[in-house]
Amino acid sequence: MVTVNLYGLVVESDWPLPECIPYEGVNTPDVRFLLGEVPVEGILADSENPWVQTTDSACWINFEGVARYLICSGSEITVQPYTHRADPMLRLFLLGTALSVLLQQRGLLPIHGNAIEVNDGCLVCVGDSGAGKSTLAAAFLQQGFRLLADDVVPVDETGLAWPGFPRIRLWGETASKFAIETTGLPRILPEMDKYQIPLGPGFCNAPLPVKWLYVLEAHDAETFEILPYEGMARFEPLHQNTYRVQYLEHFAMKSKNLQQVTDLAGKIHMAKIRRPKQGFRLPELVEFILGDVKRHS
Repeated sequence: MVTVNLYGLVVESDWPLPECIPYEGVNTPDVRFLLGEVPVEGILADSENPWVQTTDSACWINFEGVARYLICSGSEITVQPYTHRADPMLRLFLLGTALSVLLQQRGLLPIHGNAIEVNDGCLVCVGDSGAGKSTLAAAFLQQGFRLLADDVVPVDETGLAWPGFPRIRLWGETASKFAIETTGLPRILPEMDKYQIPLGPGFCNAPLPVKWLYVLEAHDAETFEILPYEGMARFEPLHQNTYRVQYLEHFAMKSKNLQQVTDLAGKIHMAKIRRPKQGFRLPELVEFILGDVKRHS
């Protein structure tokens, strides 16, 4: 059993969690990850959904061939593996999907993106898979900025984003472009050329207010473009980039999520950033975004 710090929580786990910061205090754990029995049928006998079932205080998720997860009251995730408990997919889903549901149960808004410390706040970058979120975050790191969270950015009701893991996930090709040596680094999955890159001093371990959110998108033009979101249009980017937003259709906390999105959208600057598909031109892109940050500080 290990105890770690994660998203401002003390987590006690039946699994090793090498991605996390060890906890050396004496406080009672806020959250427990347990190895135990999870019913095959889920928690709702009359549900027609074989993968996700929810009530006001619990969520049952079935990843066929990997494990079943029961997330309860924002304080406990019980996992029953289909195969071996050392299956790396098991921990991938535990620290991704299952944990994001637990964060929602605790009243946090989990955004699917990266959070980067800028001055006394943070900017959050979101976008479709392949848009370049992690690559952009790595470019900020190279210029001396610090990363607060990668993949899941939980935001509380006051607008604070909480720090996650002191690492960033990068594809091998991207790591090579940044001259990052991946030999000996852990892969996300054994067969995947994607690595856990430790951040060291590049990690920000204190919560920061979200001040800017950028939706990253590639286009065919050779120029950078910025399109601010105004009015009701500010709601959709946050809602669509809530981590595992499709689960909300089955989630009893859907109305709370909509209120969280509305509240955060009213506090921060939001814009779409379009960058050329070819030639990422990372230093230019970082400066382009920082220019907009300065204009809206």
